[in-house]
Amino acid sequence: MGPWTSRPADTAAGRQASTQRPSSRYGSGRQGPYGGAANVSDSTGQAPEERITSHIAHNARVWNYWLGGKDHYPVDEQVGDQVTSMYPSIGEVARADRAFLGRVVSLLAGEAEIRQFLDIGTGLPTVENTHEVAQRIAPDARIVYVDNDPIVLTHARALLTSSPEGATSYVDADAHEPDAILRAAAATLDFGRPVAVMMLGILNFILDTDEARAIVRRLMDAVPSGSYLVITHPTLELGGEGNAEAMKFWNENATPPITARSKAEVESFLEGLELLEPGIVSCARWRADAAAEEAPVVAQFGVVARKP
Repeated sequence: MGPWTSRPADTAAGRQASTQRPSSRYGSGRQGPYGGAANVSDSTGQAPEERITSHIAHNARVWNYWLGGKDHYPVDEQVGDQVTSMYPSIGEVARADRAFLGRVVSLLAGEAEIRQFLDIGTGLPTVENTHEVAQRIAPDARIVYVDNDPIVLTHARALLTSSPEGATSYVDADAHEPDAILRAAAATLDFGRPVAVMMLGILNFILDTDEARAIVRRLMDAVPSGSYLVITHPTLELGGEGNAEAMKFWNENATPPITARSKAEVESFLEGLELLEPGIVSCARWRADAAAEEAPVVAQFGVVARKP
């Protein structure tokens, strides 16, 4: 999930969007290893459609728009364009974040031989999702996606595709509730074996740094030695003219609000962990190939750390 969204004014376009359904390339979805929808855990008891607020732009849908996806409403395009006009680099941030995910999962599933991934705040499915990258390298990889966005839930079947040897499942849960996440994920993951805890663009929605730190600690306490923590997080310390202005606009109109953090604050999430090289850097530059090293330094930290 990415770090931006906003609530537009009560315009005719916004009201019209509330009666429309987003276009989707997934149709009715494909069945996963446990029968598709049977492997979707919905903690609310409500049908996903009843929880969708389509008159307000939402982070997952706007992020999908910036990535070139189709799962969004006109109101999301409107707000996405507004933010882009204030902060032209936001599209580069979205693409760099997605590319970082691919590089990290490739490293963990390959060289590190990680076979379990807990992807919290996954957002809408797009290209090169965690399970696709991991199972291409290690067909027996097991992936649990976690999100509480009802739009994401309606597309969960698209995520629930797995190689025959592996498994992919989806948990409808809030990042503020790590114990609930761990209980549900235990149906698919073996917490006696190493797990990659993926938190890309999610801690920025937990505004209190102490709370965010406690959530990370709880998750990492639940996984054994040899596990990994992966984070991306927006910052005002890196390039991107207009970032602060766009973030202020977003926070005055958005739900939920977002916070940027400094390198020192992000580092505080890594207590007791071993930081992988090159450390806490722009996600566009984290172990990028020679061509990507010429890419802009986007205002989004990327970091990977190992539990000793």
